[in-house]
Amino acid sequence: MNTQTLLTFTAFAALAIMSPGPSILLTLRNGASFGVRSVMWSALGNICGVFCLSVAAILGLGVLLKSSALLFGAVKIVGALYLFYIGLRQLFGASTVLVSEADDKESSIAPQPKKLYREAFLTAATNPKAILFFTALFPQFVNAHSSLLPQFLILTGIFMAVSYTTHMSYALIASRARNLLQKPSFSKWVSRVVGTAFIGFGTLLLTLRRQSV
Repeated sequence: MNTQTLLTFTAFAALAIMSPGPSILLTLRNGASFGVRSVMWSALGNICGVFCLSVAAILGLGVLLKSSALLFGAVKIVGALYLFYIGLRQLFGASTVLVSEADDKESSIAPQPKKLYREAFLTAATNPKAILFFTALFPQFVNAHSSLLPQFLILTGIFMAVSYTTHMSYALIASRARNLLQKPSFSKWVSRVVGTAFIGFGTLLLTLRRQSV
């Protein structure tokens, strides 16, 4: 793969990753609430979910989803329900997205790493739109006359590296703005916005139509 192809793919990947979405919202929440260290685990869960989607796409699951209305609908509903669950939990849960100012010790309030990892993994891996994104994107940068596996590993590796770096950067910004975000009125407002956004993402996911092969 030539340098121009790699740079172009990296630019597309960065644009897709940095745009607002469920994973970015989770990172902002975790970064502001629990600190940058917690996002190390949720970012890891995110890129693992991304890797699973890329593997599924390269193995033909994306094509299968395109051709099977039943399977596509099932995956879409599962993804939407999970987004609804997160959104409703933020809207009506007892706690807000951000921690209270009285909580000073990160270690005493941060969820277990496996919980952070699992939440981010499921957010990334239950989105059929992302599978279709990988299915549509990879063919544009893959040379059909060269070995597929090395190209797959390079492109996926770039996407994962950009994703992890982006999430850690967002976490650092959120952590630095912690004092503002901890204000009770602002925290409640952010919780409502995040909850509504997740429900909105779930609704948009349900409107996603299966592409024809």
